Formats: sequence, C-alpha cells, structure tokens
Amino acid sequence: MKAPESPPASQAESVLLEYQKQLAHAISMGGPEKLARRKAAGVLNARERIAYLCDDGTFIESGLFGTSASNPADRHRTPTDGKIAGFGKVDGREVAVAANDFTVMGASSSSTNGRKLGHLKRVATQRGLPMVFLGESSGARMPDHMGARGMATLLGNDPVQYQRLRETPWASATLGMSFGSSSWYAVLSDFNVMRKGAVLAVSSALLASLAIREEVDPQDLGGWRLHAEVTGFADLVVDTDEEALDAVKAFLGYLPRHHNEAPPEHPVPPASGASMADVLGLLPASRTQVYDVRKILRAVFDSDSLFEIKARFGKVAVTALARLDGKTVGIIANNPLFKGGALDADACDKVTSFLVLCDSFNIPIVMFVDTPGFVIGTEAERKRAPGKIMNWMNALQLVTVPKVSIILRKTYGQAYLNMGGGRNSDEVAAWPTAEISFMDAQFGVRVVHGKEPGQEGFDDLLEQMDRDSAVWDAASVYAVQSVIRPQDTRDYLIRTLDVHRLRLTGGVGQHLMRAWPTSY
Repeated sequence: MKAPESPPASQAESVLLEYQKQLAHAISMGGPEKLARRKAAGVLNARERIAYLCDDGTFIESGLFGTSASNPADRHRTPTDGKIAGFGKVDGREVAVAANDFTVMGASSSSTNGRKLGHLKRVATQRGLPMVFLGESSGARMPDHMGARGMATLLGNDPVQYQRLRETPWASATLGMSFGSSSWYAVLSDFNVMRKGAVLAVSSALLASLAIREEVDPQDLGGWRLHAEVTGFADLVVDTDEEALDAVKAFLGYLPRHHNEAPPEHPVPPASGASMADVLGLLPASRTQVYDVRKILRAVFDSDSLFEIKARFGKVAVTALARLDGKTVGIIANNPLFKGGALDADACDKVTSFLVLCDSFNIPIVMFVDTPGFVIGTEAERKRAPGKIMNWMNALQLVTVPKVSIILRKTYGQAYLNMGGGRNSDEVAAWPTAEISFMDAQFGVRVVHGKEPGQEGFDDLLEQMDRDSAVWDAASVYAVQSVIRPQDTRDYLIRTLDVHRLRLTGGVGQHLMRAWPTSY
C-alpha cells in the first residue's frame, strides 16, 4: 500500500526554509575544515573575534548575504564575500566593526566587500561611531583585479576611500597575514595592535620574492619586531587574539565616540595618588643618573590607568593615555632610561603623531620634561632631524587642547621649546630640581669660555653656570608659572587642568590637525 504523501509546504514555510538555507550558507565561512585548523592553531575566526569584542547580543550584521559579484562561479564559495561588517556595542558604546574572514578566499578585496566597508565608514562618520578593523587579508582578489577592466571597475571609484579627517577614532588589530587594504587600514588607524606571528606589509612574501628575485622571510618583511621597533606601525604587541581585542577595547575606553564630544569619565580607582608622598625619591639626585620615568607617571596618575602607545619605538620618549581624577589625559614624557632622554628622529615622529591623536579627540596633554636636548651628529641629519623637530614644533603650536608641562630635571636647547617651554604650554610648572639652559653646563664652560676640565677657573665657571640654570631665575621672569613640591604634582595637575577645561566649547578643540598624515 502506498504511503500518503506529505502535504505541500505552505508559502510561509517555504520562505522560512529558503531563508534558513541561505543563512546557514552565509555564516558557514570557509567551511568546517578551515575553521578547525584555526581552532587547533589557537587562532580565533572572524566571527569569534567579533563576538569577543562586542557586548553580548549587540552585533547587527550588514551585508550578511553578500557574495562575490565579479565572478559568478565564485558566488557559492564566498559567503559574506570574505569580510564581515556591522555594528555592535563595546562596553555599552556603539561601534562599527569590520572583520576579515581569511577562510574565504583569503579575505581578499573585491567589489562587494568594498561596498560593505564603504557603507560602514559612511555610517560611522555620519553617526559618530568609532571604527574597528580586524585585519587579516591576502590583499586584492587577483582574478577580479587583473587587466584594465578589472582595475577600472574595482579600484579608484571611491575618491575618499583612504581619507582620514578623524571625525571618529579608528582602531585596528593586525591578527594574521595582512596585505593590501588590511595593511592600509592598520596604518590609517589611530591605534594598531599587532599579534605576534602576524605580518603587515604591502604584499605577500611570495610576491616580494618574485619582485626582487630572492627569498623573503615574512617576519623580516613585516613582522611584529619590524613594526614595533623600526617603523612604529605597531602601537602595541601582544601574544593572542584575545589580548589584541582587549587592547582595542581599552584604547577606545579613553577616547570619545567622535570628535565633537569630550572623552568619557571613569570612577577614580582606590589608592590613586597614594604614593605621591615619596615621588621625589624616584628621581635620582644626580642629573646624569638614569631612571625610568614611567615609575613617576604611575605614581601621579590614576591607579592602573597608564596605557602606553609605541612603547618599543622611539623609547627615549614615553607617549601614553592615562586617567587623572577619572578624566582622560595624554602624556608625553622624556625617559632618561634610554639615551639619557636625548630625543631622536623616531621620538619626534612618535610625539608628533601622539599630539595629533590628542588634539583630534579633545584629550588634554601633560608633558614631563627631563632631556639634555636632541641627538646631534651625522646619523641624526641623515634621518632628517631638522624637519622632524619642526614637524613636532608645528604640531605642538597647532594643538588647541590644554597643555601643561612639568619640568622634573633638565631641559636644554631647542628641546625646551618642543617640550612646552617658552609659552608652548598653557602652564609650565617645575620641581625645585629643575634646571633650564641652552646646554649642559659642562659643555657650556668649554664652548663659551674655552676652558677644559682641570684647567684653572673651570670649576668656578661651572658652579656659576649651574646657579644660572636653576629654576628660580626662570620663575622670576614668569617663564615658569609655578614651582611646586613634587608630592603636590597630582593635585596641581588636577586643579590646573580643571582651570583650563574647554568650557566654551563643551570640551571640544578646534582640530587643526585632523587631516595630518597618520603614517609618515
């Protein structure tokens, strides 16, 4: 006897079945084998990265059903066209997120996923949302881009594709092989964290090897050591995907959502400032003895709030975000632990880019000064020191957020101006240990008086120059507005920054450097 046939599905059931089929394909990524290999390697996939970054249940995807448009044969093997895009909340604040799915054609760039990124950036700019790029990409999708038609169709149709006017913060994480657009967005971002083992470069080691006809090691081409220590493109280096995503969250926590609001405020942690009574003991009595300025910074600012940027690059200067009485501040500090604090070309680039970040997003700047000046010599000139020093100086004078300088020990020559002296800060304060001069007195006696150590009169002239360099003469002519006890530094900064708060504009600066190049 023939079994009865199942009743035909209703139209509603058919629609839902088709939707479930399309949805299952869209979220399948590169398939179970590729996903399993990533899991075995301890690397998150693109959807896991978004889930870790965003608050639970807040991610809404844009372009979920996008696929390759250039080659119909690729349609069924390109779910989301290799880039997952959408909007989610990070610590309760809305952000736009783009995650490259390397399991789908190496997350290569094509027309569909390019439109998704363009839409994401437009919404972020128009609605005041930070942008997060989770980078891992093989670059351009070569079959689509090869030839005149491919180039004309896919490249150059968005005239502002790589424009940064800093309306909203951009943060990037380099989490694998990142070539082409994923490397472009990493260096365009205000913050880029790099996982060890990842590579950031213009193109792959294979293509580079073909171009120069010799074997190229991927880590030599664009590994974390290169970008943390040589180029400065890696603002922070971590060991895992999770640590990278935590760093992105932390960075965004210091910044406003967009350039037309002040940064967020946080509760002041217990014991903040508790070690201020002993802060002078962190400064060696001898001006030639080295020390790590970060110990002083940790004492002054809110507990556990120091977030250093580019720690491995231009190490003679510290650039960091921190909180003071719960409010975000930017820190620029000379660090005598390296080169005695003498400022080099890398430090100039590092400080200049940090000034641009702070001014673009309404973050007051505090400078801690202890430097013998700029590194001089043939190597410094080859690294274009004069231009870099003036880039820094130009940026400093374009800053419209409050600037306060604290002179801890020595400040000599042009560096005196670059670190906020000569009215290049809104307020200049100094510890009683401060000394200000054109150069170290040891060299000054030799240059001005032609005396060498050991010659008659040298010691007397040296003692006189030391007296002339003491902070009290600068304070007497109002070049230093305040001489403060070291233990009062935290309280002084809290009060002074409150005086200089941008009340007339709701905490918002003029952003005169919003179009300054991000990576030069």
